[in-house]
Amino acid sequence: MKKAVFYHAGCPVCLNAQNEFLPALDSSAYQVEVVHLGQAKARIVEAEKAGVKSVPALVMEGRPFHINFGAALADLKK
Repeated sequence: MKKAVFYHAGCPVCLNAQNEFLPALDSSAYQVEVVHLGQAKARIVEAEKAGVKSVPALVMEGRPFHINFGAALADLKK
């Protein structure tokens, strides 16, 4: 099974993406980890290294996919 990581900040845009987008993924193909960067600030560096520029974003097979715009990663560092 492939791993995907969904990064978000808990904002309404992010939560909407989580509720609408993630259920559309094939759960038999992808194991999805949800990471709330507002609560797990230590993982911001990990998200940056994966190419995430803003949240919500889904990283699949090493590629970041930005979904809508909730917050820039730089804003979450504050």
